[in-house]
Amino acid sequence: MSSTVSRNRMALAAVCLSSLMFGLEISSVPAILPTLARVLHGDFRDMQWVMNVYTIACTSVLMGTGTVADRYGRKRLFLLCIALFGITSLLCGLAWNMPAMIAGRFLQGASGGAMLICQVAVLSHQFSDPAVRVKAFGWWGVIFGIGLGFGPIIGGAISALANWQWVFLVHAPLALVTLVLAWRGAVESRDPHAQHLDISGIATLSLAVFGVAYVITQGGDIGLASTRAIVITALSLLCLVAFVLIERMVKRPMIDFSVFRIRPFSGALLGSAGMNVSFWPFMIYLPVYFQDVLGYGDVVAGGFLLAYTLPTLVVPPVAERLAHCYRAGWVIPGGLFTIGAGFFLMKWGAGISEPDGLSMLPGCVVAGIGLGLTNTTVTNTTTGSVTAERAGMASGIDMSARMISLAINIALMGLILVIGTSMALSHAMPGDAMARHSLAVAIAGGQAVPLPAEVVHGALAQGFQWVMLYAGLSVWLLAVASLLVFGVKTRTRAISDAARALPEV
Repeated sequence: MSSTVSRNRMALAAVCLSSLMFGLEISSVPAILPTLARVLHGDFRDMQWVMNVYTIACTSVLMGTGTVADRYGRKRLFLLCIALFGITSLLCGLAWNMPAMIAGRFLQGASGGAMLICQVAVLSHQFSDPAVRVKAFGWWGVIFGIGLGFGPIIGGAISALANWQWVFLVHAPLALVTLVLAWRGAVESRDPHAQHLDISGIATLSLAVFGVAYVITQGGDIGLASTRAIVITALSLLCLVAFVLIERMVKRPMIDFSVFRIRPFSGALLGSAGMNVSFWPFMIYLPVYFQDVLGYGDVVAGGFLLAYTLPTLVVPPVAERLAHCYRAGWVIPGGLFTIGAGFFLMKWGAGISEPDGLSMLPGCVVAGIGLGLTNTTVTNTTTGSVTAERAGMASGIDMSARMISLAINIALMGLILVIGTSMALSHAMPGDAMARHSLAVAIAGGQAVPLPAEVVHGALAQGFQWVMLYAGLSVWLLAVASLLVFGVKTRTRAISDAARALPEV
């Protein structure tokens, strides 16, 4: 018995450490993006791709990893993914230019996404007792949240006290420790009836997402109406159609489209998309605002980013209570509405005559509270609204929806930032729209331009206000859509349940 307990503890420690690494790589890297652009001689597009290829690579492997783990062994694949994550982190830390960094981030994202799925698989089969499994997943969620929440300040502190390379290099020793713990503690398991890997489905979905993200990111340079952009967009749409047809034809699809008829599942999925058209992609650009517009250093900028992410750790228990009393059909749209309110507060704070970190602070905190209300509620609802046999697929759809909407909106926010900055420059540079666009891209990337500092800061500040407006309006629209999809019956039942609960309070 004691040996089993010891193995379980080591397995849980390995899963938690790997989740910490994955969470840190999502939230610590945005804090050093301006530094990467300066040191590796990159531009604004490169900064976008440093984050975008990570999410696209995650999306590419998410749906297929579970099948590979079931066929070849969950522990075996987990060990391989941990090792690859450590190696690819080393590649990122040793990158000598932006192309090398982007390539390393793609490989890191692929290994990280597969590692994330393996974490869930190992926990699910390591802990057979339901009560113990709930506690194990609770620890996993807490550590993952710590990585996400404290990543900005950790990334900023590492960059300031050591150098930017250690934001990536630190994962090599962590991966080594995790590898030993997983090897000693995790129990091997397989599914002899595992389905074949849906390579065609994975390929078509990945190509569709990459094509759309590429057109949005590079659209300003190649022209959104150019032949090249139109061809890539058409091919992306064809890949998406092919993906849907493939999933409808195969015997065991990665995505069973019938689950979208379940109102709570679809309503929660809209909540998942809402978080990733607003909160998460903006975390990529917020460090740029704090550093290039407000003039803060890495550590101070990371501290303000902590105000953006820390509420996501504190609020989820409150969200669970609210969901229990009033149902997810209220909590998820309410959380999305709160995120939107936070963005409008940030827009107000950025629009005053002398904006600073304190004027942005209320909006950051409110947006973080909204994310905390939405995030775990979405996960619980997507997996809880389907049968136990389909919970894995539902979780995969949720995670894929998050990554796809995140990848597209990282690119879209960047496009809006450049357009807003370019429009602001029109007062100082009337006439040549292409020249303004090129300068706007340079300004957004933190590069020096031959314009007065007040013009540059004012133009970039206006560009950010456009982004905040887009995020606020988009998440509010998805909040309304989520509320409608959850349906009137759900809301009526929630009110009656709450009314019956009042005498017991």
